Amino acid sequence: MNHLLSINNLSVSFFSSKKENRIIHNISYYLKTNEILGIVGESGSGKSVSSLAILGLLPKKISKITSGNILFEENDLTTLTPKAFQFIRGKKIAMIFQEPMSSLNPSMTCGKQVEEILFQHTKLSKKDIKAETLLLFEKVKLPDPFRVYNSYPHEISGGQKQRVMIAMAIACKPQILIADEPTTALDVTVQNDIIALLKELQTETKMSIIFITHDLSLISQIANRVLVMYKGKIVEQNTVEAIFKNPKHDYTKALINSRPSLTTRLKRLPTINDVMNSNVLNEEITSEIRAKNHEKIYSKTPLLEVVNLEKEYISKSGLFSKAENFKAVNNVSFKLYEGETLGLVGESGCGKSTLGNAILLLDKPTKGHVLFKSKDIVNLSASEVKKLRKDIQIIFQDPYSSLNPRLTVGEAIIEPMVVHNLYNNTDERRDKAIEILERVGLDASHFNRYPHEFSGGQRQRIGIARTVALQPKLIICDESVSALDISVQAQVLNLLNELKEKFNFTYIFISHDLAVVKYISDQLLVMNKGKIEELDDADIIYNSPKKEYTKKLINAIPKGL
Repeated sequence: MNHLLSINNLSVSFFSSKKENRIIHNISYYLKTNEILGIVGESGSGKSVSSLAILGLLPKKISKITSGNILFEENDLTTLTPKAFQFIRGKKIAMIFQEPMSSLNPSMTCGKQVEEILFQHTKLSKKDIKAETLLLFEKVKLPDPFRVYNSYPHEISGGQKQRVMIAMAIACKPQILIADEPTTALDVTVQNDIIALLKELQTETKMSIIFITHDLSLISQIANRVLVMYKGKIVEQNTVEAIFKNPKHDYTKALINSRPSLTTRLKRLPTINDVMNSNVLNEEITSEIRAKNHEKIYSKTPLLEVVNLEKEYISKSGLFSKAENFKAVNNVSFKLYEGETLGLVGESGCGKSTLGNAILLLDKPTKGHVLFKSKDIVNLSASEVKKLRKDIQIIFQDPYSSLNPRLTVGEAIIEPMVVHNLYNNTDERRDKAIEILERVGLDASHFNRYPHEFSGGQRQRIGIARTVALQPKLIICDESVSALDISVQAQVLNLLNELKEKFNFTYIFISHDLAVVKYISDQLLVMNKGKIEELDDADIIYNSPKKEYTKKLINAIPKGL
């Protein structure tokens, strides 16, 4: 049977200091015409590397295809010259990359970036190319195509940037579209929109799609067939229904089980290792246990009280245009108790991160009060704010950009101890840093290594270790698991819960992923356009949401089959 694309016994190796490290081990699969194929696996499983090999985009000098072939239209892509690839890339096989911000050119408007592809691969006039670009922006459902056409990437939202990338990828009506984690770190509703858009485009154009993700639930919404990758090998491939209803390989079972359940709350989420080693502890937090915990938590006085908080920005869209006031946070009030986790959820632009930054005084509120331990902290002096930093800390979404690449992990953890005069000398701080590293699942050997030597999940643990070093009272987790693999996410959520039990930490957990927020939270605060939409117990909101906006967020959660 003729397939549109065939990968046969493909192996890929990377080289460092004359040492060969095989990343892909003899994988074979095919893609049919008018088909959506899902490729699922964690970071390091080889799913992105194998897709880069199709387009001849493997990094030069440090990597090479060591065996096998890739057949497309009876041509072996592994034998093509760079010049020959230019006629295929973008025109016949296109790719949507994971991170649109780093994939789009920040110095060019969005319209010009899409036009570039059309100039390269078509003979259309300049006028027709502009018209075609605006048409593409309409097709990918960008609001106000003219505005986006003239905007730079930083002036539009994450979901809109991803749509610009899709417009660029489908501009030349390719036969194959490779979508590499195109919805990671996007809102659950935006993710839903992107999935629906890709399916719609695929139905309309009959192009084939390779959809790469670490989320099996997401695959179930879009793919016809799915293959599961683990450590550079394909461990299972079948129809989506067969994979979900009757997974054969332990790794596939682990991927399905690592995501927080929407019906039961486990004390500890099963990780990949737990499932593969038959070490799953299905200890459930019942509603009775939960009620007892809440009774204890809410009998105290609040640790934090936010009263009528507002954060206003002045926006100016042009040189001569009139300045407009925009309330990113609008009259928000809530109480947070010691030992509680408050989930803060909403779409991009709803004001949740702005609210977190206002509480941290990283972005001072325009109006209202923030009472921490009954003291209003909004108008503290610079020296008082510095002291407060020890008690209120943040764990960021991207641990790599929040860690100094020039400092070893040990130095990064010791640095805040020095700033706040904790412990008596360097030796004591070093001992404490190693103890903390071990507590977050790393060890003493990691002390002298640099951030680039770690995986995403390990870097997030380092970020948590740096925060824990100060033993703060309140920790704001700003999308701190959104870009992590499902199983690494499970490990980090387990770690946050363990640390909460051990040190009685209080969390504000900001996320767009309602499944994760429901799992970890006591109370849930839903934000929309700067205001509180709903505030109640997490289970109550999930089981019977009152507002349409909350229902929309819940309905958008990928639920598998």
